[in-house]
Amino acid sequence: MTIRVLIADDQAMVRSGLRLILEDQPDIAVVAEAADGVAAIADARRLRPDVCLVDIRMPRLDGLAVTRALAGPGAADPMRVVVVTTFDLDEYVYGALRTGAVGFILKDAGPALLVEAVRAAYAGDALVSPSVTVRLLRRLTPAGAAARRPPARPLSERELEVVAAVARGRTNQEIAAELFISLSTVKSHLSAIGTKLGARNRVEIAAWGWENRA
Repeated sequence: MTIRVLIADDQAMVRSGLRLILEDQPDIAVVAEAADGVAAIADARRLRPDVCLVDIRMPRLDGLAVTRALAGPGAADPMRVVVVTTFDLDEYVYGALRTGAVGFILKDAGPALLVEAVRAAYAGDALVSPSVTVRLLRRLTPAGAAARRPPARPLSERELEVVAAVARGRTNQEIAAELFISLSTVKSHLSAIGTKLGARNRVEIAAWGWENRA
């Protein structure tokens, strides 16, 4: 199955670079490029891509407004939006996630993380750049919180190790390397963990890990 992607960024060189990275993958195809927010919304609604990669600062409408329109609470048929930006600012991270984004990736994070974010979004998961994940979770989890939200079923020792790695901002590939397991095994563990915790995505798994000192 080919993952159809829309790229929205006001810089032509950035759009070309992202396209080259993504189309080097056998399971990803870029179906449209947009240079501003208004065009991004129009193209996304017309083409219904599987994943929309959206920059924060764009003419006419910024990335947060685009994300809200395509994936926010008022969207009739929400799409999967990943914000890709050079701006590592808390207000953008929180704004993107609050308005419906399923990922927040910095442009300097590297090709592997970009590809993983697209695949995660397509699979219904969330991925935030490791460089901002820890800071984000510190803000989301009250200082000294002693929450002990019990899982529906106990997590295994290996699952707790995966949770701890996610809470440290590790990617699936990094977790696989650290724990000496395959990538598919990491994904299986994450699926089981999500079910046990009632977590909708990776960010909620990481938050549980922080709350429970995993």
